[in-house]
Amino acid sequence: MRLKCAVIQMDIAFGQPESNMAMVERKIADAATNNPDVIVLPELWTTGYDLPRLDEIADSDAATVKAFMAKLARQYGVHIIAGSVAERNAAGTWNTLLAFNSHGEQVGEYRKVHLFRLMDEEKYLQPGERMGSFELAGIPCAGVICYDIRFPEWIRKHVVAGAHVLFVVAEWPMPRLSHWRNLLITRAIENQCYVVACNRVGSDPNNTFAGHSLIVDPWGEIVVEAGADEQTLFAEIDLDQVTHIRKQIPIFTDRRPDLY
Repeated sequence: MRLKCAVIQMDIAFGQPESNMAMVERKIADAATNNPDVIVLPELWTTGYDLPRLDEIADSDAATVKAFMAKLARQYGVHIIAGSVAERNAAGTWNTLLAFNSHGEQVGEYRKVHLFRLMDEEKYLQPGERMGSFELAGIPCAGVICYDIRFPEWIRKHVVAGAHVLFVVAEWPMPRLSHWRNLLITRAIENQCYVVACNRVGSDPNNTFAGHSLIVDPWGEIVVEAGADEQTLFAEIDLDQVTHIRKQIPIFTDRRPDLY
């Protein structure tokens, strides 16, 4: 089975949800002209890292974004990994990844488990408690957010549960670009899965972001990679490669969870 991916690497207007939603609507419309099967957005694309203002600008129960993404998924007949958004309710605020199928049905929701202290996430956000597993068109997938990729045991848990594609949404800063690339390639090799990673570009008052969104195959080969400017990446991935490589080097048969 093949899956044509469109990864929208974009700048984000700091703390301006309405402007960002209008921009995303245009970018999804443009990407849809290439007839992708799935479109991927970056982390916290509605607000950026304007964390001190989340009480004002976070989306209540993510209801606005859920309705918006469901409409676009139905309109263009495309699966959407809707990046992540600041989701607020009476219990707190989360960094929440959302996934929709091509019928506009929400099929995935994941609240970021590992909060990144270098960007003060723990001061404004609650940590998630559940995995990011879901299915798209019968394909077992998982979604994680940015800092999560530094925790190989968390990624492995999703792959052991069946994931063939790992979607990563991020606002990864430029000073650690080499970490971003190397971690994603390693996660693909050690889990024998595709990694489809969407990072933002541009800057906010505190950070400059690295871009370099990329798709990595189960051998760790880069299928396609962006630069440091706004760009939509397109690539088709062959899910049969996951099964083939897992048979060729049977790490999931040979692993020893009784020892580690």
